[in-house]
Amino acid sequence: MKLLIDECLSEELAKLARERGHPDASHIRWIGKGGAKDWELMPVIIAGDWTFVTKNSIDFRGSADAPGQAGEYAGLDLHAGLICLNGPVGMDLDLQMEMFEVALDEIDTQPDLVNQVLEVSLENDADAEMRVARYALPDEG
Repeated sequence: MKLLIDECLSEELAKLARERGHPDASHIRWIGKGGAKDWELMPVIIAGDWTFVTKNSIDFRGSADAPGQAGEYAGLDLHAGLICLNGPVGMDLDLQMEMFEVALDEIDTQPDLVNQVLEVSLENDADAEMRVARYALPDEG
């Protein structure tokens, strides 16, 4: 699986993915696309067969209430997967790494993310547990 980390997340996530057995993991800056708009990234993501990792979930999958109805992945018939890390505003590197570890653990158990979204979410409550959700996009039903 080729993981591409969004610019809004630390480059350390790409390094962690490589350490965890994803040697093709990269970061938007590493492929020369720093500062690109979301819509400019989509052709790169699709052509490179990347599974994209972002915290800008709404921009890519649309509203949590109606995923796939809007966002950059709306209307795609085929993609390599989308991983959304939904944390509090301003989440620090430690939290990014912790959430991404949960996502990587999930990928280790079920590696096929074709036409799927994997979301790891943590509410603003410090005592909240991380939730993992996985669903088809586009919706198969």
